[in-house]
Amino acid sequence: MGNSNNLVPGFNDDKDDSLKISLEKVEAVSSGLCIYLNGYIDTYNSNFFQKKIQKVVEAGYINLIFNCSSLNYVSSTGIGSFTAFLKMVKPKGGDIVLLEIQPKVYEVFQLLGFSQFFNIKDTTDDAIAFFKNGAPVVSSVFPKVFACPVCTKRLRATRAGRFRCSECKSILAIDGQGSVSLG
Repeated sequence: MGNSNNLVPGFNDDKDDSLKISLEKVEAVSSGLCIYLNGYIDTYNSNFFQKKIQKVVEAGYINLIFNCSSLNYVSSTGIGSFTAFLKMVKPKGGDIVLLEIQPKVYEVFQLLGFSQFFNIKDTTDDAIAFFKNGAPVVSSVFPKVFACPVCTKRLRATRAGRFRCSECKSILAIDGQGSVSLG
């Protein structure tokens, strides 16, 4: 890993002891960058984290691989940051992969129902293959807005999978045709 300022001008200007971020260009992926996270992301440093990644996207990197092997905690605010990055890069034709995510961090993504929205891979080769092969095509059924069968809360699903209702916490399943069931 070289100097992150060489890849993104001014990247190392701000520092936070709770979260160290370093960058490495991914030559095999167009506009690809690997972002190494070391520490934790919570309410207090998420703004710092978002500003750093915004600089990355503004520098033209839209295919981002977050190496989470040294990330030992993420709060719900931190997960919100990853969601914001997804919203930053998707309209530009980019995507995000979370790599080597630790079990306790993955558990937070799962509990909050976000594991289905992110591409989570185990190896750098898997992440590169994801970008080279492109994301799987999502059926035209999605995004789908529907009422929870338990509490009637209006929900939105971006793809098939299992998730938890934000209101009543029921576990729901939605198949590729958009049919919703408990489960």
